[in-house]
Amino acid sequence: MNDADSLRAIQRAPNLYPALDHHLGEIIGHKLFTLMVIDRAADEAARLYSSNPRSYPVKGRKPLGDLSRWGDHVLGKGLPYIGSSADDIRSVFPDHKIIASLGCESVLNVPVMTGGLVIGTINLLHEAGWYQPEHAERCAPFAALLEPSFLAWTSS
Repeated sequence: MNDADSLRAIQRAPNLYPALDHHLGEIIGHKLFTLMVIDRAADEAARLYSSNPRSYPVKGRKPLGDLSRWGDHVLGKGLPYIGSSADDIRSVFPDHKIIASLGCESVLNVPVMTGGLVIGTINLLHEAGWYQPEHAERCAPFAALLEPSFLAWTSS
């Protein structure tokens, strides 16, 4: 299935988040897939979906705090982040030990945006060296599909 077919299938799916998990798993690949929405009022990111709810439960929250190098890049500038190694993950994520325990050593974070503001992220994690810049480009249309549901969450 190509990207356009996947986009159409996701748009017709009764459950957007699991459909996105499935299709991005097939066309890009991941061992862990999560969706986070930014709660600026609480200065936190809230997990809306997880392919591994045991290790990363839905509704789990992470403080945003001062923008780190990752936060400035993804949340501040609205750019995707690719980390290719366990060292890359360790340098930006305090939960790096949990990530490593799941066999994940690379990460792709793609911002979900509205009007130039980051309102959440798609997060894909896999074995070392998995993600490349073209994966971020392929994820962009899928991130756009999330804008309405993320906006609904932020306004509730």
